[in-house]
Amino acid sequence: MSGHSRVWISVSDMMTGLMMVFLFVAVLFMQQVESEKKAVQQIAVTHQNYQDDLYRSLVVEFKDELSKWNAEVLADTTVRFNEPDVLFHVGSKDIRPRFEEILNEFFPRYIALLASPRFRENIDEVRIEGHTSSVWEGSRDLEERYLNNALLSQQRSFSILEYCFRLPAIIPYQDWLTKVLRANGLAFANPVLVGGLEDGAMSRRVEFKVKTKADQKLHEILDTLKEQSTST
Repeated sequence: MSGHSRVWISVSDMMTGLMMVFLFVAVLFMQQVESEKKAVQQIAVTHQNYQDDLYRSLVVEFKDELSKWNAEVLADTTVRFNEPDVLFHVGSKDIRPRFEEILNEFFPRYIALLASPRFRENIDEVRIEGHTSSVWEGSRDLEERYLNNALLSQQRSFSILEYCFRLPAIIPYQDWLTKVLRANGLAFANPVLVGGLEDGAMSRRVEFKVKTKADQKLHEILDTLKEQSTST
């Protein structure tokens, strides 16, 4: 056999070997992607089941009070209080007496449910969100309307957090709440639309929301997939 033939055979063997390595890596990558896909699907199913369970539990817990509070439980487990004249005076962060009465009745039961073994371990955050309409009387432009409403909504959500956290019935849960309870002012970022137009009264509302640890797990998996796609 000539020297040229031996060189050709060795090069062919090397190329075959490299192709096998690339094929092996590709198969491993596909298996990893499929595994991550199944993990995402499992988290999504678990999250949906958890959310459905919490929704039903909230409806059962507050079914006798929702109408008199002008409140509702949404499918995503948000508890929404819809009556702006009951919540705060116009332009004020001070909670009105009637809303204090509602919070006295609502919040301890709400937290007792969330902190139960059935739900507690999967909760990442409990959010108190303040929302406003896009109107600010006497404002000159969008900047003034937004900044004033952003400040007011944040002050209102914190006023509620402060009031609720100091309720005597909450003392057994205070340590846990320091880790999960948050106050967020969203101004008019999420207005309530009716027929495609903003409903100013409905937009001025307070919402209690639960963020689960499933969101964090999904982000971790997506970050892993992103890193893998970048490195290949």
